[in-house]
Amino acid sequence: MMTYSSTLPVAHSLTGEWRRFAVFLRRPRPPAKAAGFSRKTLLATGRLLLLDYAVMALLMAIGGLAMLGGVEFPDNELEGIDWNLGWVALVVLAAPLYEELAFRSWLSGRGAHLAAVGAFIAGFVLTTVIAGGVGLGLADPVQEVGAAGGLGVVVGAVLALLALWRVPQGPPLRWFATLFPLFFWASALLFASIHLFNYTGGFSPLLLALVVPQLIAGTIFGYARVQYGLWSAILLHVLHNGTALTLALLTADLMG
Repeated sequence: MMTYSSTLPVAHSLTGEWRRFAVFLRRPRPPAKAAGFSRKTLLATGRLLLLDYAVMALLMAIGGLAMLGGVEFPDNELEGIDWNLGWVALVVLAAPLYEELAFRSWLSGRGAHLAAVGAFIAGFVLTTVIAGGVGLGLADPVQEVGAAGGLGVVVGAVLALLALWRVPQGPPLRWFATLFPLFFWASALLFASIHLFNYTGGFSPLLLALVVPQLIAGTIFGYARVQYGLWSAILLHVLHNGTALTLALLTADLMG
């Protein structure tokens, strides 16, 4: 018996999309295939973006009330950055792309996608270790490590593309569909956890509350990925980061 759902028709209203997302969270199941890019799925992605904004606004309001109540939040590593075009591109474009590929590209459960992720990881790790051990002839150790990692990314990407080309697509693998709730929530939790490193001052229980926005965003991005495609999750992530960065910079200017 298959435990994945067929591709669902796109909701035609804001409340309909949000209701569908809530139903999905209660029982996460991957569709046989993502709906793909179209005008309807683009509008659906926009409705999910509004949900993301609504949740973030609520959490920001709660955080503001906590600060008024005397709660002191740890410093964020991003606060000390001298922002320029390169940093903006990294946070708004590069980070969403890499994070979606790492945390949600494989949530489709399709053999080709799982094989591509496995091939990339294997190619990256083996190439980086071998290149680091043999040496690339660079005098600066930092450049040596960076070059080895860069070579690993290239080799891993080539192997991933080969896997996408050679491995049949097909529906989600049965074992993956059965364990999909575990994979879905693990993806969201891991995505939130890496953002703990954004804060200074060591670990504290308060940090867990500070990554709740990333946990919720991870569930929205994950839902978008399996229902509409990886493009939808990446677009949502880019707009999420871009909006958050804009608000942070505007707030810093007003307070400065």
